[in-house]
Amino acid sequence: MTDESVLGRINELVAEEHELRERLRAGDISTTEEHSRLRAVEEALDQCWDLLRRRRAARAQGESADDVPARSVGEVEGYLQ
Repeated sequence: MTDESVLGRINELVAEEHELRERLRAGDISTTEEHSRLRAVEEALDQCWDLLRRRRAARAQGESADDVPARSVGEVEGYLQ
């Protein structure tokens, strides 16, 4: 995995987020469907941003960014709790 691939995934998720909001506005999906999928997209985004920040931090400390594993959604989402 590279920073570019993580950024690519972030861009895909942001596009999906926008699409979900547009589909809700158009009446193509219900609020429940939008909220359910949006929650999953937001969690994946948080996970990607966390990984990207940690990869950059490892590189800044002279470590290999390739050795930085992705954290679970539960771990990433639990930071603020």
